[in-house]
Amino acid sequence: MNEQQNFWTDEYAQEYILKNQEFDLTLGVEGWRKMLTSCNVDIGSVLECGCNIGRNIEFLNVILPNASKSIIEISKEAFDSVTSNYELLRSFNGSIEQSNFAETFDLVFTAGVLIHIHPDHLVANMRKMFDYSRRYILMAEYFNRTPTMIEYQGRQDRLFKRDFGKLFIENFPVNLINCGFLWGHIYDKAGFDDTTWWLFEKR
Repeated sequence: MNEQQNFWTDEYAQEYILKNQEFDLTLGVEGWRKMLTSCNVDIGSVLECGCNIGRNIEFLNVILPNASKSIIEISKEAFDSVTSNYELLRSFNGSIEQSNFAETFDLVFTAGVLIHIHPDHLVANMRKMFDYSRRYILMAEYFNRTPTMIEYQGRQDRLFKRDFGKLFIENFPVNLINCGFLWGHIYDKAGFDDTTWWLFEKR
């Protein structure tokens, strides 16, 4: 594994789980309704790439109660937690790049995950998301027009901000359906702290 994968697998896994135990369900559902409002077909299956202990799965169980949920999670402790607490169709403990699902999903998404992947590996991870998607791909990440590394928990090369949407649309045959911003002043309690999101549809 590379430096970033080792960090999330072992070094920071426990502390991150402890920091992400409680979120405002009402605000989280509201945020997800905004992000999915432009979807013009029913979503019957969802894959979250990097779910931690399942915050977004909980929100989506309210919005899409009949959709199957599947996850990829690199931290063994977080993986054990989410697979114990939620009904999942498919689950994989490892990195996005290492995952090997045979099926595709109506919606594939990340939320605060691509920012922690080294720029050298971004397109390969996006390729997995694109290949797993039957129709929609959503990314909710920190935005910056110029690719920028931000110190994270006192460490270098652990958080990267950029225009993830532009990178995705430049590398894959997709159409932008919608994009927006979840202001942390309103959505911090749901875990969306100044999150920019992009919703794409495969051509």
